[in-house]
Amino acid sequence: MALFFAPECAPFAIAAAVLAGLTAIEMLATVMGFSITELLGKPDFHGHDGIAGYLSWLNLGGVPLLILLMLTLGFFAISGFAVQAVANTFWAPLPSVIAVIPALLITFPMVRASSRTVARIVPHDETYAVDLDTFVGRTAEVSLGPLDQGLPGRVRVKDQHGNWHVLRARAAKDQQPLGTGTQVLLVDRNADVFIAIPALVDPTGSDNQSFREQS
Repeated sequence: MALFFAPECAPFAIAAAVLAGLTAIEMLATVMGFSITELLGKPDFHGHDGIAGYLSWLNLGGVPLLILLMLTLGFFAISGFAVQAVANTFWAPLPSVIAVIPALLITFPMVRASSRTVARIVPHDETYAVDLDTFVGRTAEVSLGPLDQGLPGRVRVKDQHGNWHVLRARAAKDQQPLGTGTQVLLVDRNADVFIAIPALVDPTGSDNQSFREQS
């Protein structure tokens, strides 16, 4: 703990504090019905030369910007404290300016590897390049609820290609609250917030039936 507050570890302590703050803000935003991750989205990034090549190597544009930032802060803080702990064991903590160099050398490959893994796990949980109108009439599952007429919750739904998306939604007017796990039908939308009603039970058990298929 003393090493955490040591001046030599100031850059890594700051990175850890910023990461904790971003995590808290994202959790609070999720409870309120929106996401900083979705707000920032994925940067529209192209290029393979010079600095652009390094940024591309880090998978900038392959995952949401907030996730990439949080991965960088986390690995930088962990790497820095590890470097200082090892240096302190064998001699003394390194000056912060010097310790930052090996910490960054460790951080970049770890960010690249982890961001590629994240991109494979959650490649389609955002609504990039998908017409929002195509989700109207599809069946979804409440993932963050209950849905009522207040702040929007979240629903998970598949598009016509079978990719999962997370959308903001609220219950239709005069509709009872729809709890987490409830199957709902998206019947309309107001900007990027969808209007949901309880979905009819599908006797065939197939997923994501359209409104016409359920009627």
